[in-house]
Amino acid sequence: MEPPKSFVIEIGAAAAGLRLDHAIARTVESDSERHGLPRLSRTRLRKMIDQGAIESIASAERNLDPTRIVRAGERFRIMQPVLETRLEPEPVPLAIVYEDPHLLVINKAPGMLVHPAHKGHTGTLAHAVLAHCGNRLSTVGHPLRPGIVHRLDIGTSGLLVVAKQESIRLALAELFAAHDIEREYLAIAWGEPARSDALLANRPGVAFRAGGWIRVDAAVGPDPRQPSRRAVVRHGGKRAVTHLRLESPSTHGAGPPASLLRCRLDTGRTHQIRVHLAWIGYPLVGDRTYGRAPTLSPSVHGQSLRQHLATFPRPALHAYQLGFRHPETGEAMRFKAVPHSDFLRLAEVLGTSLPPGANGTPPAAIV
Repeated sequence: MEPPKSFVIEIGAAAAGLRLDHAIARTVESDSERHGLPRLSRTRLRKMIDQGAIESIASAERNLDPTRIVRAGERFRIMQPVLETRLEPEPVPLAIVYEDPHLLVINKAPGMLVHPAHKGHTGTLAHAVLAHCGNRLSTVGHPLRPGIVHRLDIGTSGLLVVAKQESIRLALAELFAAHDIEREYLAIAWGEPARSDALLANRPGVAFRAGGWIRVDAAVGPDPRQPSRRAVVRHGGKRAVTHLRLESPSTHGAGPPASLLRCRLDTGRTHQIRVHLAWIGYPLVGDRTYGRAPTLSPSVHGQSLRQHLATFPRPALHAYQLGFRHPETGEAMRFKAVPHSDFLRLAEVLGTSLPPGANGTPPAAIV
């Protein structure tokens, strides 16, 4: 299945009143999966407007002003940029946790893209899986995402399941759509969520549950001010539900206030955990897109700690546990992945204690 050479978008109410380049970026962001295309950044779309690769359906005009305001119902044709239509296998190292004739479970390294996107077109997990499995994956799903059922952000480490057969991919996709997948993450966040936080307690969609769990039910969609980002939105988003619990506060004597959280997903929206944690006031350590680190005093916190936190290269998020019923055998399966060394070191520096079994050298263990 080759991607179309062009596709048409229609500006909806949520993007009406925005600049042309912002409105098109927001609309393409929400429609990209339906068209089977990689997401196109606003910068790239702006270049495509300048190059005449986007035209108005009403006038067939390609000399468009990217700053003009658009109206709901306007339609534009986007000529697809030249992209590879198939992947070439690349011998990229993979931490394979489990494998059988039907599927793979992988502990993804931080910094690895799951499949080609505007951030990179080589060295992805999809390239590596294709090299591992050979031509058996050539007909499983989209040719640029062979076997891929779900994704993790480039900076997020942890567990992913990859299908080796189309029937298995479809069955796993149904499990994800029905929220019948167990997904638990470890996150290191600024602050310590608690009932005593009045701002948190009064947030709409936030509820305190038994066992110390906090439920966040808030729709996530493109940020109206910056469509390449996500945000909690009142209109135009998709329902997103995250459960989080304080696992271990920091024991670093001088602060900074940080804590290890467990996060469980009912839904799987793009950047869901990162957006929800930032929205309730507890952004991830290292998340420079959605978070802001507190000011650290050299005299109080020390140069070593300040340097470590300032240079931590990614959002401190790890897909720790993955559970599902095997589509072929019906067996209930659950996996836990030991976090990568940078996450372990961050927890050590901050003095946050990891759950039993999360410290160790193997990439993951079946439980």
